Amino acid sequence: MLLILFILALAILFLLILKFKIEPFIALLIVSFGLALAVRIPISEASSIIADGFGSTLAGVGILIGLGIVFGQFLAKAGAVEKIAEGILSLTGSRKSPAGLALTGTIVSIPVFFDAAFVILNRVIRSLSTRTGIARITFVTALAVGLIVSHSMVIPTPGPLVVAENVGVDLGIFLIAGIFVAVVATLVGGYGYGMFIGRRMKHEAEEEADDMAEAPEAHEPVKQISKKLSFGLIALPIVLILSNTMAELFIPENPLSAFFAFVGDKNVALLIAVLVALVVLRPYIAGEYKIQFNQSMQDAGSILLITGAGGAFGAVINASGMGDYLIEMMTSWNIHILLLAFIFTQILRASLGSSTVALVTTSSILGPQIADLAVSPVLLALAICSGAIGLSLPNDFGFWVVNRFGRLTVTQTLQAWSLGGFIAGLTGLGLVYIMHFITQLV
Repeated sequence: MLLILFILALAILFLLILKFKIEPFIALLIVSFGLALAVRIPISEASSIIADGFGSTLAGVGILIGLGIVFGQFLAKAGAVEKIAEGILSLTGSRKSPAGLALTGTIVSIPVFFDAAFVILNRVIRSLSTRTGIARITFVTALAVGLIVSHSMVIPTPGPLVVAENVGVDLGIFLIAGIFVAVVATLVGGYGYGMFIGRRMKHEAEEEADDMAEAPEAHEPVKQISKKLSFGLIALPIVLILSNTMAELFIPENPLSAFFAFVGDKNVALLIAVLVALVVLRPYIAGEYKIQFNQSMQDAGSILLITGAGGAFGAVINASGMGDYLIEMMTSWNIHILLLAFIFTQILRASLGSSTVALVTTSSILGPQIADLAVSPVLLALAICSGAIGLSLPNDFGFWVVNRFGRLTVTQTLQAWSLGGFIAGLTGLGLVYIMHFITQLV
């Protein structure tokens, strides 16, 4: 019954947004309250669950989104985004630029959370699309899939680290195998599939998404910015976040680790990047800074509302007991353990809206049984991670980050982001089985 109600809730959500053209923020709240009542959550608790889900989501990404929009718009106004696009094109060429962006996402998402990385890098997409003539949706797919693949599969990101711990794998081997699978999965699901839908889908974003993602036309930069400065600015928050990761790994007991933990926090890192950009980019931007800030704040408002509402929807699903129901249902299935791990994680990912929760839950259940499963711990861990990549639905705040910043309609987000991630996940599972069969022959 819970599964039927979940599917029905998604159907109603899509109907409200696509058919009746209701704003996603309002539609998500309507469906959240409706689902809460349908699963018999007490009326007195429904509102607080939705509010807590909304608030906890924005607590994690609210500051990030606001700072990210300011940072991205100032980079764009200074001409830095175009210089970054030129740099990528000089390395990959026009035809392979989506592959370059996809692999950039794969690398960046290892130290940087998915949402932060997408916010930082999404401004490059428009410039690359204009310069190459390749559909914007191809670049959105390439970047988003590249980011989520690493986020779900490559340590030291939190989800894969928990999987490695629960399954008991050697971190070195898991890192090497994870990078290999991640790169191939990104090229197939991000670059390959992105090129496929880019040739077949006309990118027509919703009017409100256009209004949010694009600032009004500004004057030409008063001074040309260099490629080195452009790449340096966009790398600054990434390097700061990475410094925290490196400090935790190599100098955990050193007093300096506390300093790196502070400057490496994603919100602090992006704030530092914004402050540096405000100072360094002033000679390259024509017009008043106040106008740029006002536009940034307008853009952030709608995105924050939709992102928070997606978190509220996910909170209602979690409170309904959907995760426990799926665990009970799937443990009775008689299928190969690697496929079971993939399906189990995939369904949890789709229903709960969190790749990290799906990874932690599945590895916590299957990890203790590894001695009795007659399968390589590394391959089991990779199968679990592959299942966390795709099928991001509207109950996942990442769905709305890609939708709003990528300037996609809901239908396009499902086709590019959700399906592209699913294809990348299937590619990962395929590679896991190939490695499994090879180990059986040796």
